[in-house]
Amino acid sequence: MLFACSSKEKPTLGGTRIKTRKRNIAAPLDPAAFSDAVVLIYLDNAGDLELVAKSIESSDLNFSRYGDIFFEVVFIGGRTQTGSVKSDEGERHPYSIIDCEPKREAILPSVVYIQKILRRRPFLIKNLENVTRRFLQSLELFEENERKKLAIFTALAFSQKLSGLPVETVFQPLLKDNLVAKGIVLSFVTDFFNEYLVENSLDDLIAILRRGKMEDKLLDFLPPTKRTTESFAEHFTKAGLSALVEYNEKKIFEVKLKEIKAVLTSQVTEEINVDEVIETVKQQVKDAKLPEIEVVRVIWDGIMDAVQWSGKNQQQNANAVLRQVKTWAPLLNTFCSSGKMEMELMYKVQMQCYEDAKLMKVFPEVVRSLYELDVLAEDTILHWYRKGSNPKGRQTFVKGLEPFVNWLEEAEEEE
Repeated sequence: MLFACSSKEKPTLGGTRIKTRKRNIAAPLDPAAFSDAVVLIYLDNAGDLELVAKSIESSDLNFSRYGDIFFEVVFIGGRTQTGSVKSDEGERHPYSIIDCEPKREAILPSVVYIQKILRRRPFLIKNLENVTRRFLQSLELFEENERKKLAIFTALAFSQKLSGLPVETVFQPLLKDNLVAKGIVLSFVTDFFNEYLVENSLDDLIAILRRGKMEDKLLDFLPPTKRTTESFAEHFTKAGLSALVEYNEKKIFEVKLKEIKAVLTSQVTEEINVDEVIETVKQQVKDAKLPEIEVVRVIWDGIMDAVQWSGKNQQQNANAVLRQVKTWAPLLNTFCSSGKMEMELMYKVQMQCYEDAKLMKVFPEVVRSLYELDVLAEDTILHWYRKGSNPKGRQTFVKGLEPFVNWLEEAEEEE
């Protein structure tokens, strides 16, 4: 059947906005072609990284999509096989970090080169982080000298403050049980520490470890069967890192002191029997091998930390301190076993009264109480008064102690 054309005017679209659905046309995924293109840039410039960087900057390659692959090419010379760190089929160049000599002068240019790339394309830092983490988690798949190169690169990256690379990216992936157990992690961090300390201080290294939440976990780098302070000291001393050994020993020592003080403060607060507390402290000191001088300091701190302060009322605070001293004098007496230890206690009392404004006027009363309780000897007090070497608040404390010292001297003359 034929239809006749209608003479009626057809509606028009003039002035009407038609909403059309935008099609999301994806660029073809071709990581192999991207990898080959980057490799070609390296080859065309014979590995001259300055020229490579310029060519990279002027290229229209899709770095936002293939950032990880770019850094694979930088590190190992080509795209990696799935689930591996070895090169996949395709083009490869011989100017990668893995192909360098395991020396800072050979690897440093790659760090500078990456820095240039990141300045122009800062979004690539995430890709660098991804690839670095993946390679560190797979250290066992690299040869020993290749791991050394990665350690040197990582140390130089932090030494040169490579833009935005998080410290956690390095240290956290290393703590895989299998890597630690095989000693691979210990070898890696040893190379890392040595390289980083070439141009940086131990304090700088500790700051990095702190940011990576590893400052208090240095022993975790050692295999479980060798995870002792003695093994740590032996290994890193042989590696020429005695300063790190000293730091670690100091850190462990500080942790032990904190633990002893915390236990002591808790026992004092709970008003545990003095004899029981003395035995606990003796055992802790024996286990921790603490020097006497530190024991005296930590005992005083532990006792004072348990004091219930009364705001700004100086008399109440003074009474609280004196009650505490009287109660725990047997504990102090047990460990103030020589004139040297007594003098250390006096200096400790002096420092606390100097640093805590509410105790400035309490010093003479505390010293007199410690004398009456047989914790401090007359000779110790007189020596401090006449020849004490700590200047903190000394003038004020000497003046406050003068009446008591005069009494001691008069008693001495009468005898």
